[in-house]
Amino acid sequence: MKDLKSLTESVCHIAREAGAFLKEERKSFRREAVQVKHAHDYVSYVDKESEKRLVAALKELLPEAGFITEEGSAVYQNEPYCWVVDPLDGTTNYIHDIAPYCVSIALRNKQELLLGVVYEPNRDECFYAWQGGGSYMNGERIHVSPVTSIEEAFVVTELPYNTDQYARTGEHLIHELYGKVSGIRMNGSAALALCYVAAGRFDAWLEAFIGKWDFSAAALMVLEAGGNVTDFYGNDYFLEGHHIIATNGPLHPIFLNLVKEVPPLDM
Repeated sequence: MKDLKSLTESVCHIAREAGAFLKEERKSFRREAVQVKHAHDYVSYVDKESEKRLVAALKELLPEAGFITEEGSAVYQNEPYCWVVDPLDGTTNYIHDIAPYCVSIALRNKQELLLGVVYEPNRDECFYAWQGGGSYMNGERIHVSPVTSIEEAFVVTELPYNTDQYARTGEHLIHELYGKVSGIRMNGSAALALCYVAAGRFDAWLEAFIGKWDFSAAALMVLEAGGNVTDFYGNDYFLEGHHIIATNGPLHPIFLNLVKEVPPLDM
């Protein structure tokens, strides 16, 4: 395998091509093309075609790697490396023709993340990081914010589809944060919310019931930008988790305490 910086540059090119496909297809996209995977969880031919293109390009780039993909067009068979791919994060945004949405690609081995790339075509922003190399957006180094006070925190979260299990947690978080933080947002893309934490646009993010493809690439961005990422229970090894918190670091204990006040979540 070639060095991680060069590999990341190649993945950025692949992600940009996939993002250009998403943006072009959006011009003629019709709601009739949408299929329902689960309640309020959607997929279209665009997701599937984007994933096929990404898998083909990444296989050529690193033949010895397997895949974990949202739409299941390729599989992981215990290879030494694994691509974790979301061909269209923010599908509901895409369907309704609003930003943001993105392409997300991570490379990991069996223990840790090696590189991550997230490309948002509407603002032409490519976020990327490799292990030990820092985090970047369009060639510029990015860092998490210096905010230390909950009153100054600009927070991004989502209310996941698992309403029966998450309602109490969601209500608790909104109750504890609303009126006590600088602002609360929901942007519809976990990958980009994490990238925005890495870039200091948001100070904290948390979301439950998400897949590896949603957070893997951008979690590395946060870590390499100086932030902190754990599961809801404070475990640093979050790669196999589904309930994730990412912050600028100083705010992390506050958000861990918030989720500890509600019963544990199942997956």
